[in-house]
Amino acid sequence: MATRKAGSRLETEIERCRSECQWERIPELVKQLSAKLIANDDMAELLLGESKLEQYLKEHPLRQGASPRGPRPQLTEVRKHLTAALDRGNLKSEFLQESNLIMAKLDYVEGDYEAALRIYARVGLEDWPLTGVPPYRLRMAADAYATKGLCLEKLPISSSTSNLHVDREQDVITCYEKAGDIALLYLQEIERVILSNIQNRSPKPGPAPHDQELGFFLETGLQRAHVLYFKNGNLTRGVGRFREILRAVETRTTQNLRMTIARQLAEILLRGMCEQSYWNPLEDPPCQSPLDDPLRKGANTKTYALTRKARVYSGENIFCPQENTEEALLLLLISESMANRDAVLSRIPEHKSDRLISLQSASVVYDLLTIALGRRGQYEMLSECLERAMKFAFEEFHLWYQFALSLMAAGKVSLPLRSAILGVDGSLEFHGMT
Repeated sequence: MATRKAGSRLETEIERCRSECQWERIPELVKQLSAKLIANDDMAELLLGESKLEQYLKEHPLRQGASPRGPRPQLTEVRKHLTAALDRGNLKSEFLQESNLIMAKLDYVEGDYEAALRIYARVGLEDWPLTGVPPYRLRMAADAYATKGLCLEKLPISSSTSNLHVDREQDVITCYEKAGDIALLYLQEIERVILSNIQNRSPKPGPAPHDQELGFFLETGLQRAHVLYFKNGNLTRGVGRFREILRAVETRTTQNLRMTIARQLAEILLRGMCEQSYWNPLEDPPCQSPLDDPLRKGANTKTYALTRKARVYSGENIFCPQENTEEALLLLLISESMANRDAVLSRIPEHKSDRLISLQSASVVYDLLTIALGRRGQYEMLSECLERAMKFAFEEFHLWYQFALSLMAAGKVSLPLRSAILGVDGSLEFHGMT
């Protein structure tokens, strides 16, 4: 009985580590589990294969746009573990499915896209359950759809028929959209579980919570679909995809992604959309839009439905923009708040790179705010926004200049100071601000 309880505790801990991507802990836990339970070799092979593959990807991260090439000597052990687990056939059906999905990911990493797609066709990825499963299985499903989309993108179509190309493109995008939807669900669920564990923890101090990372496959699922929509001339669906991601309840892991997407969507709304082609976020997109390629055919709504969806912000008094500049302004004010919150202020040399990235990100937001608020003549509000940027604008000429001009436009600068700021030819002469 004691052995059974110990095994159950270990299995629970292994499940938690898989959900939180703590791969470095898996080998030791597997060793303990194998010592306590009999006939557990196949499960050990699965867990070791998965943990070694994920550790490899952590140490050798894949890059967007790069193509994996051939078998890797470091991954030989991974294939041995997974082959052993699959060949003996002693695992329960759900664990056999997991082994197959891990093997498909390994095939992708080694550049064998056709082998990966054959596995996805065999295991029935569409039937993978999303309800009543631990968080790690949600992550596996999201990874699998992203990997399938990557494989389909990289394999050429044998026929030159245009309809086949359109169908393939839609299959790829659908894979990425499903991957992104399930990724949002996974990140919400794992954050909920982690917070619950912290709240229920005894006063005795335990291990610090593990910071979640998106990783290559989840990030691909969340970012690739809208890129392909814009590339294919379907601005309507690209904007819709941005909105879907932004409406999902935020998690710590997606904060930087949300800021990037909010900024990109604001730029599209300001520069690529007019009031006549705008539809508000709670409406269905138009069937035909001047924003889209006129030769493109197909609906602007999703062609699939998942059995479980990520939670979205909802309620009776939620503000809904009614025109493009209004939505862009809302997005930019949210982005500005996040940029100010996450600004790197330290000027020590070790933080120089992070500080420059932080400043560059914030500068783009303030440039777009200048466009949005300038269109509406809200110079006083613009000057207030730029004033908040001063805390990290030391020796940044552009931000100071924008701030000075916004003060002038808002009538907050006296005539003598205005003369000091602007020369006769309109160039900036007053450098005391920097």
